[in-house]
Amino acid sequence: MGGWADGPPWNLIVDAMGRSGEYNMAMDEALLEEVACHGGAYLRFYRWDPPTLSLGRNQPNTFDDLPIVRRPTGGQAVWHEHELTYAVVAPIALFGSLRKAYCEIHTRLARALRALSVEAVLAPAHPPIRPSAHPASCFATSVGGEILVRGRKLVGSAQVRRRQAFLQHGSILLDGTQPFPAGGETTVVAVLGRPVSFEQVVAAISETWGEPFKPTAHPPISPSAHPEIASLAPR
Repeated sequence: MGGWADGPPWNLIVDAMGRSGEYNMAMDEALLEEVACHGGAYLRFYRWDPPTLSLGRNQPNTFDDLPIVRRPTGGQAVWHEHELTYAVVAPIALFGSLRKAYCEIHTRLARALRALSVEAVLAPAHPPIRPSAHPASCFATSVGGEILVRGRKLVGSAQVRRRQAFLQHGSILLDGTQPFPAGGETTVVAVLGRPVSFEQVVAAISETWGEPFKPTAHPPISPSAHPEIASLAPR
């Protein structure tokens, strides 16, 4: 993939402060709208506070007594607590088809994880699961192109496309457990036997991404254009 000459420069956004689920999803949607209208490419890293359960766009809400937010992307439920969430927002033309983009982004993430001594590989392609057979948890099963370590899923991702832009975001499990039966997941701590920080994973992905970044002190999102962002930001 190209870099400055044959693609838009990448903007790197590191939001190390924990944000609410509503804020995080609103920011991802605002970046998607920004790229759809004006171009550009963004790699964003973020955290969640309070810990929150995110549901896929069309997933029924069968969960009680948990903070919940709905994602603009599809897929199944993810508990966001001891993890790093990434978001890639870019023109569709930069990566091609949904499948190609999914695998290319996971290839880059797996490369970064291997730089941290995590033996990450991409799952082989296999027939998709029938919608009626989907478990409630994103981490209960894996599909082709997802990131596995020793047969267990380490990264759960989902994608949505809007006009000429796409958003892919996902969770890299650093530690902890999902609060409902999943069984197919693993974490960086479980794999390495030691903690790896949010900052270490951000650095590894940034350094191995393969394309240069344009310094971005703050997300280029105008509060006047997106009042939902301003209203959800911590005071």
